[in-house]
Amino acid sequence: MAASCTHLDQVHDVRARTPQGCEECLRTGGRWVHLRLCLACGHVGCCDQSPGRHATRHFRQTGHPVMASFEPDEDWGWCYVDELMMEPAPRARGPRP
Repeated sequence: MAASCTHLDQVHDVRARTPQGCEECLRTGGRWVHLRLCLACGHVGCCDQSPGRHATRHFRQTGHPVMASFEPDEDWGWCYVDELMMEPAPRARGPRP
């Protein structure tokens, strides 16, 4: 495990693609416990305590390494690759390419 996230260059100023819930769960009628926001593309997926585990699945399919909690009053992030929690969640450092 890294002492600091080495993927912050992949964090962008994103807008949630589905602000009302997990993209896949909404499409399939699934349910979620907590939501996570991909900081590379804006995908909203459900946490690993949810049946679909769509946030982690999104990471495995895309390789987008950093996500943030998409829950009210929470400000933390997670890097899947470095297995590192960050408080507060990382913010974009420059314009999206």
